[in-house]
Amino acid sequence: MPSINRIVMNRESQRLMQLIGVKDFAVAEISGKWGRRLACKSYEQFYFPEFDIRKGPFRADNGRIRKFDLILANQVWEHLDRPYAALSHMRKMLKSGGYFWMAVPFFIPHHAAPYDCSRWSARGLHNLLAEAGFDEAEIHTDQWGNRAAAARNLEKPWPPEYDKARDDLTNDPNFPICAWALARKT
Repeated sequence: MPSINRIVMNRESQRLMQLIGVKDFAVAEISGKWGRRLACKSYEQFYFPEFDIRKGPFRADNGRIRKFDLILANQVWEHLDRPYAALSHMRKMLKSGGYFWMAVPFFIPHHAAPYDCSRWSARGLHNLLAEAGFDEAEIHTDQWGNRAAAARNLEKPWPPEYDKARDDLTNDPNFPICAWALARKT
């Protein structure tokens, strides 16, 4: 059962993927496995820290930078010591017109894997991506959360599994649990 922290994020992000039409996309995912469910042309996973986006873009055997139509980063950017450097390297891996989707926690417990460094709201993600060079008109962000979900995040075991009978998915924009963004490289 998925965590309550990801139910709305997964649903809304899946809708974004349908809107941009990923069927013919070459997709890369930096850590995680969220993108495995996408119906796309190709899908590759690059696990952090073995593949460290902070150190540079991923390269093919011939040394050329790997290029993708869509790069996904689900619950990984908060673990990076140098998120701006990582964004710079990631943008080099995007084809012109390509997309970057990221999801991050906001109000959840500290969880080092191997580090826990940053938190962003939807507005924070927008600013982060704009500073990384994405056109502000091509950045879509959103967030979800509420006080009841925040309280569930204080329970053990963590993360809390979604309980349809118990959990309220109503959004309180003033109490985000997670945030996500989709940005297009122009």
